[in-house]
Amino acid sequence: MKFNLHERFGALNSKPVFNSFRNGALALGHDVVSDSDDGIDVIWSVLFHGRMGGNKDIWERNQRQNKPTIVLEVGGIKRGTTWKVGINGINRDANFGSSNCDSSRVESLGLKLKPWRSNGKYILICGQHDKSLQWQNMPPMSKWVMDTIETIQANSSKPIIFRPHPRCQLPTIERQYKHVYRQDPKHITGSYDDFDMQFNDIFATISWSSNPAIHSIIDGVPAFTGPSSLAHDVALQDFSKIDDPLYGDRTQWLNDYAWTEFSLEEISLGLPIKRLTSLL
Repeated sequence: MKFNLHERFGALNSKPVFNSFRNGALALGHDVVSDSDDGIDVIWSVLFHGRMGGNKDIWERNQRQNKPTIVLEVGGIKRGTTWKVGINGINRDANFGSSNCDSSRVESLGLKLKPWRSNGKYILICGQHDKSLQWQNMPPMSKWVMDTIETIQANSSKPIIFRPHPRCQLPTIERQYKHVYRQDPKHITGSYDDFDMQFNDIFATISWSSNPAIHSIIDGVPAFTGPSSLAHDVALQDFSKIDDPLYGDRTQWLNDYAWTEFSLEEISLGLPIKRLTSLL
């Protein structure tokens, strides 16, 4: 099998991940080329913007030709330490390998589910980067946020916190509503692009298809998502039920989620490639 790494369209923090993927493929006896027209394409992110803009043509060509694309991306389990490796995406639309996994990886990663809690005061609405493929076929972010606020206020008396994506701020959008408050994400000092995602005093989180819903559910706060969220199976999708969220069993979901991300060492050993080879 041959892998074609498109490193020139990677983010600034992508180089060690590409290097690890190359080492893992070679260790398993596969061929690796860079920026070629041959082999299984390996790209960085589905945010086709800025440095990553060149990945869009590669992605769209493979979609037309029904060819797989391996996507590498910043992880959410241990940001800066674990990295997503999936086929055709980074969320529930992607394929990360077999499901119904046991708890061994959850234990090795030190992941722990906090007990469900239902005493939070606020509804948290999390924005996303609207230039990402994760936002495809969606309205402008401003319209989605306003529609979501109005749906919540029609079905709940709880105050709302709007937490924008750091690169899609929507300044002052909350000011046209009563009892809606902005909470700008706080950059964690010393990190490349890690932001504080606390859920203090949150009753439920709304996140269409990005990491906050996952973190919220692990933290014991129920979530509402879109159909492509990795948290979909343990969340609700009907925002009108905001005062009656899902408090379900998360065990198997967490076991499977733990296999969506890998450390650089694991990628260098070819662990994600082994899981995905039969699907390529």
